[in-house]
Amino acid sequence: MSADRFLGFAVTPLTRRRIDAFKANRRGLWSLVLFLVLFGVSLFAELIANDRPILVWYDGGLYAPFLKAYPETTFGSEFPTEADYSDPEVRRLIGAEGWMLTPPIPFSYGTVAWDLPVPAPSPPDAQHWLGTDDQARDVLARTLYGFRLSVLFGFTLTIVSAVVGVAAGAVQGYFGGWVDLSFQRFMEVWSSVPTLYVLIILTSIVEPNFWWLLGILLLFSWMALVGVVRAEFLRARNFDYVRAARALGASDPVIIVRHVLPNAVVATLTFLPFILAGSVTALTGLDFLGIGLPPGSPSLGELLAQGKANLQAPWLGITGFVVIALILSLLIFIGEAVRDAFDPRKAIAAAPPTPGLSAGIVEPAPSAPRPAE
Repeated sequence: MSADRFLGFAVTPLTRRRIDAFKANRRGLWSLVLFLVLFGVSLFAELIANDRPILVWYDGGLYAPFLKAYPETTFGSEFPTEADYSDPEVRRLIGAEGWMLTPPIPFSYGTVAWDLPVPAPSPPDAQHWLGTDDQARDVLARTLYGFRLSVLFGFTLTIVSAVVGVAAGAVQGYFGGWVDLSFQRFMEVWSSVPTLYVLIILTSIVEPNFWWLLGILLLFSWMALVGVVRAEFLRARNFDYVRAARALGASDPVIIVRHVLPNAVVATLTFLPFILAGSVTALTGLDFLGIGLPPGSPSLGELLAQGKANLQAPWLGITGFVVIALILSLLIFIGEAVRDAFDPRKAIAAAPPTPGLSAGIVEPAPSAPRPAE
């Protein structure tokens, strides 16, 4: 079977057909492009929204304040405290001996605007494009950082949950018997534990943070893929190629990883975008309830909670709703396109025709001429 090469990897005709089927779904393709662009922009949030300059040239030296904090004495002042680049005196000192390059949005997610013309939360204006929240922090900057934090949290939780769930499902389905039965009984008991109550109890004991929430949610989210992988292994463990590998002396880990797991991974890939959407929603919901990330963290759920508490400032709730709806819509559209690409019936219908194939019928090869008698 011939295979193309893409970035050094072999692309089989089946994989090529799936890629073409995904591209044929224009909504899913453009959703993927838009999501990657937004996520890529958010990765450089410190260069877009920051109360520190990107670069400062002063007295023949180049500084990067967005990466490192510098005292005011570095720029000719007498105070050893960290430089406040919005202070007119610090700006005058830097301007006298050099220049500084500031981000387009001169506010970070925790920057408090002390010079608002009206009490916070203030409406959108030329300085704060999406207004400020009830603590006088720029909404656009917090939205940008919150988008990145939510997506990174979702990616991390999805990847780790997928690894644990696939491993658990593979062990269950391959060995079967008492191993499968014991795992199933354990999952039935473990899935009945109320996750929200556990989080509420633990929040009253310890202060939650990014990794703490990730670990707690991982304890329950890994079960999402176990059933799919288990069913695939139960179906494939008695196939002829598995029996042949076992007869040739291959060990169980080798058979699981090399022979059966690739088939199970194909089935699980269609679920990953939906699990990612659920992970983002879980963090947003916890932050909305006040049992998520620490106070002050850039959080979309906390922005929604502020919109609920400040009905006189509709820009807070509208911004949070639009961003959350956009993230979930893009992930759902991507998930639907991936699901259709791995569906053999829809993939064949959506993919462009392969040369030599017409309506799924293979043209017969020309017969060899009969020898002369």
